[in-house]
Amino acid sequence: MLHVEALHAHYGRAHILHGVTLTVHAGQVHVLLGRNGAGKSTTMKAIMGLVPPSAGRVEFLGQDITGREPFEIARAGLGYVPEERRIFAELTVEENLETGRQKPRPGLRPWSVERVYELFPSLVAMRRRPGGRMSGGEQQMLTIGRSLMGNPQLIMLDEPSEGLAPVIVERMAAAIRVLKAEGLSVLLSEQNLFLAQAVSDRASIIERGQIRWTGSMAALMADTAARQAYLSV
Repeated sequence: MLHVEALHAHYGRAHILHGVTLTVHAGQVHVLLGRNGAGKSTTMKAIMGLVPPSAGRVEFLGQDITGREPFEIARAGLGYVPEERRIFAELTVEENLETGRQKPRPGLRPWSVERVYELFPSLVAMRRRPGGRMSGGEQQMLTIGRSLMGNPQLIMLDEPSEGLAPVIVERMAAAIRVLKAEGLSVLLSEQNLFLAQAVSDRASIIERGQIRWTGSMAALMADTAARQAYLSV
């Protein structure tokens, strides 16, 4: 579904990604774990074209999308939910959702406003509420819903649990499991090992811009040494 090969990226003169390689398989949830500043968000931004890769290759559905414009990548079927959420504060929930609408894709059940409300029922009562008057958890649901309105085949979620109460994190986990059951592939960036374990099939650990460990989620939970070396605070 998505293959990243030897990806490098810079912010100015700062070399952030050093040859990142990872693969997301169809219908699976793949989590990218790491401490703050390890390169998780930069990896997603480089895949999405928001940070131009300085070397390496990104393939999506067998096509080279390296260096394409973000809107072209989105139209190809790759969804992205940024860590900053970036909702339109003056627009209502429903208007925010409509901004993400794209045409249906062959072989996929199309997303609609009603389907988003089924996934996140708490948004129904807020459909006319401006996005700026929502809590952080509500905004996160809205941002995911807006990305789903683009009918992606793979969605990247950057730190969806950050700053959220445990009960909201549990709702996020439930929503990700629903998306997986629908056949959607997910690349998840997380520090929350509870959420990662609850939803993920495979995991990669990034440290200082390099992938240090890749394997099944079950194997990671059994590998105490890897968790202590790369994830402990």
